[in-house]
Amino acid sequence: MALKTTGARSWIYLPLAILLTVSLFPFLWMATSSFKPLRQLYAVPPSWLPDPATFANFEKVIFNSNIPRYFLNSTIISLGSTALALCFAIFAAYGFARFRFRGKILAQSFVLIGQMLPTATIIVPLYFVLSYFGLINTYLGLILVYLILTLPLSVWMLTSYFKGIPRELEEAAIIDGASRLTILFRINLPLIIPGIVAVVLYSFVATWNEFVFALSFATDRSMKTLPIGLAEFSSEFDTDWGAVMAASFIMTLPIAIIFLALQRLFVGGVMSGATKG
Repeated sequence: MALKTTGARSWIYLPLAILLTVSLFPFLWMATSSFKPLRQLYAVPPSWLPDPATFANFEKVIFNSNIPRYFLNSTIISLGSTALALCFAIFAAYGFARFRFRGKILAQSFVLIGQMLPTATIIVPLYFVLSYFGLINTYLGLILVYLILTLPLSVWMLTSYFKGIPRELEEAAIIDGASRLTILFRINLPLIIPGIVAVVLYSFVATWNEFVFALSFATDRSMKTLPIGLAEFSSEFDTDWGAVMAASFIMTLPIAIIFLALQRLFVGGVMSGATKG
């Protein structure tokens, strides 16, 4: 019996080990390569660990490039877009979950359709709109554009959470004289904290790593974000892979730290939001 149990576990651990290796290897290779001297990056066969380790790539990225500015741009845009998406998603999701109104099903369908639209199909219309309002190369322009990426799924997730809260709680609060806003902020929101964390992490990561919109609507050098800024280390004839790896490590590290710190709430929030009716 013990042998059967051990054999069953091995079939579970083996795919898990393969998945972890495939998932973690690019990040580990990027991290080690960012500390390698240039000659080691082109060594054949490749060296797995830096020998000796050097901070020259990080010095170049931090002190001799625009990466700090791009880091600031990405932070402002991602935080602004995440906050705006969360505010809109809370009110929209609560409305879908608790109220009956004409066109509700059609509105919910359009929310899902918005998530399915390919990015390339809306770049040209968005460019004309942003250009008309003078929002090209502005923080506000990118923040509003990124709502297209994050808002539909955020609304869908939070709607599932609100539906999972018993209506009896709200009815009791209404009898006690509470308004709808009081019910929303003092009763419902504390009960869906895992869902809010999941939405915040999803929105922040999606906007932090976004490339196409930033490339199209942030053409000025002072407004570029980190994914676009990485291209500055490549020229027509050469690529500074050491600087690319160091900049990629700087770009990835905050996301990894935030996700590892909140992974239980994030995974639990996504799974719970997906299964609630």
